[in-house]
Amino acid sequence: MLHWALLFLIVALVAAALGFTGVAGVATTAAKILFGVFLVLFIATLLFGRLRRPIV
Repeated sequence: MLHWALLFLIVALVAAALGFTGVAGVATTAAKILFGVFLVLFIATLLFGRLRRPIV
């Protein structure tokens, strides 16, 4: 999922550089949403993974 977020970020940067503001805005929004979902899933994985294994 982080791969898709980075891909949309690159698309947004290229579109902004070329002057396609509509495409850049959509790609930026998609990148932000995907990065947020990735971050939430990453934190949940860290928390639930630590709960399964006993802390030594």
